[in-house]
Amino acid sequence: MGGVTRNEIADVLNDIAVLLELKGENPFKTRAYQAGARTLEALEEDLGAVIAEGRLGSLKGIGEALAKKITELHETGRLDFYEKLRASIAPGLVEMLEIPGLGAKKIKALHEKLGIDTISALDHACRDGLVAGLAGFGEKTQENILAGIRNREAYGKRHLWWDAAGVAEPILARLRGLPQVRRAEHAGSLRRGLETVGDLDFIAAVRAGEDAAPVADWFAAQPGVQEVTARGVTKASVRFEGGLQADLRIVPEEQFAFALHHFTGSKDHNVQMRQRALARGLSLSEWGLEPAEGEGTVKAKAAAGAAKHIRVASEEELFKALGLAFIPPELREGLGEIAAAEAGKLPRLVGAADLRGVFHNHTTESDGRNTLEEMAAAAQDLGWEYLGIADHSKSSFQARGLDEERLLAQIGRIEKLNTAGKFTVHVFAGTECDILRDGRLDFDDVVLARLDYVVASVHNAFSLDEDAMTARIIRAIENPHVTMLGHLTGRLLLRREGYRVNAAKIIDAAIANGVVIELNANPWRLDMDWRHWRRAAERGLLCSINPDAHETAGLAYVAAGVNAARKGWLEKKHVVNTLPLAKMKAWLRE
Repeated sequence: MGGVTRNEIADVLNDIAVLLELKGENPFKTRAYQAGARTLEALEEDLGAVIAEGRLGSLKGIGEALAKKITELHETGRLDFYEKLRASIAPGLVEMLEIPGLGAKKIKALHEKLGIDTISALDHACRDGLVAGLAGFGEKTQENILAGIRNREAYGKRHLWWDAAGVAEPILARLRGLPQVRRAEHAGSLRRGLETVGDLDFIAAVRAGEDAAPVADWFAAQPGVQEVTARGVTKASVRFEGGLQADLRIVPEEQFAFALHHFTGSKDHNVQMRQRALARGLSLSEWGLEPAEGEGTVKAKAAAGAAKHIRVASEEELFKALGLAFIPPELREGLGEIAAAEAGKLPRLVGAADLRGVFHNHTTESDGRNTLEEMAAAAQDLGWEYLGIADHSKSSFQARGLDEERLLAQIGRIEKLNTAGKFTVHVFAGTECDILRDGRLDFDDVVLARLDYVVASVHNAFSLDEDAMTARIIRAIENPHVTMLGHLTGRLLLRREGYRVNAAKIIDAAIANGVVIELNANPWRLDMDWRHWRRAAERGLLCSINPDAHETAGLAYVAAGVNAARKGWLEKKHVVNTLPLAKMKAWLRE
């Protein structure tokens, strides 16, 4: 494949730098690849044109040898040097990079001093206390490594919603295209929009009497299937190369709504729905809805031709048959949605089309991978009216955070961009300002007053106890220049737990001070957690669904954030970035 993007090439260069560090190569060589990656990320011209004109080697940080590698990657989609380098390193060493806090230098030391080249060997060495004895490690590091290994094992069976959806959507599209299939949907936790997904569930309907075997055969023979774990005429289960399992159930068309509802779940929702049916003298299952009197299950009676099915063509009709308004899949968690549906009090959930713009996005000025103009163009392509730029502040030195001088210069560039009228999208000038250990902000009030908005976030000292962390964040919220709080707990799903914090007290402080709490839509974060939002919004807390985008493609993360907002029962009125531009400008001025 040709035409690999500059950011994808930068990923490979950064990966090479890590692999070279694992091998103990000269640090200058490692830094050369990192510098080349930064140059590509900051490049404002079309990479293909720069290569075609022979100018690549003249760019700062890119010498002749690196230029050849970049060109090979751009034109062929692969790099022989990179593939050989990966093959020369024990896979276990690369896997160790997935453990939080373990960088290439520490892994190299573990390998050289203790001969460790697998996570299993690392686990044993930690349990035997060998790691704590190494220079530069200690007891605390050993404890953190063991916690990281435990988390990796616990999380290994689950996948981010975003990743699972990326696998599921094309399968669903192809499934719907099969001649035998009348209707098809995905179900399970993916359809409910849970932040992590165990496996994929697909329901396909065929005409009564139609041979379902070709559909099961197709499902088992898809590209990327590593293992077929179960196979029948109406069911197939497969495991993909990434470890994700997928189940297909094929049902007659008249059973589709029942099967879809049942396999969407959750367990608690289904139990409550069956109880509701029984209270009305009905029996509900994946096979149908029928009068509950008489012997045997709905499935058995259907097979014997004795069932008196209540005909239902859709989930809407299924809920209606039980005296309920349609309950969106995201709300089916057994958390009061059935009572709300009976009373006609279900929320009108926010949708992606309701968003008029987003805040909390990064550019190449800090650790982003696209320029200000590229981010604005991408936001315009999405049809948004505004885009907030909030690059890191100076204490986030690892993210090339901006000092006061660079921030003021960026404000000037944003003002010029808006005045020039090159884009229909309006750019708001903000900052993601570090909350320091004692709750002060990284910039003083004079600088903060120059900005359109301020996102305050914690990026260090995660080990504070709950009371200290809560007090730290509340002090920041009480600063009159803070507009919104970023990623409440700092969690990274399937990677690390959030820091300990009293969410209820922080929500109280945000409401009292008129501060928004963001729903960080990055699929690794989805923070503040959906489970807090319903009650918080009822009490007046406003939400901003922010992608925390570090490149143009990251703006699409809002889809994951909207899912989480819907699970939190949020309506358009609860989400501040549903305001049109004129009202948003006025709201920020207030």
